[in-house]
Amino acid sequence: SQYCSHEYRNILEQYGFQGSMSKRGDCYDNAPIESFWRILKNELVHHYNYQTREEAKADIIKYIELFYNHRRIQ
Repeated sequence: SQYCSHEYRNILEQYGFQGSMSKRGDCYDNAPIESFWRILKNELVHHYNYQTREEAKADIIKYIELFYNHRRIQ
């Protein structure tokens, strides 16, 4: 329900983003990307206290390019 809230939808609209929600009755529609975010958060993000957005961005890019894409072949 957090992604359906008026506040969330207003933020998306403010920045020109389009929300991605699964089709009604299809709980597996977003399963692959949800799995990716869970792995990224559990293996990387929750273990560090980033001081800046750029520091986090650089670390996440490095993780995806050097570890995730090579060890977790899709």
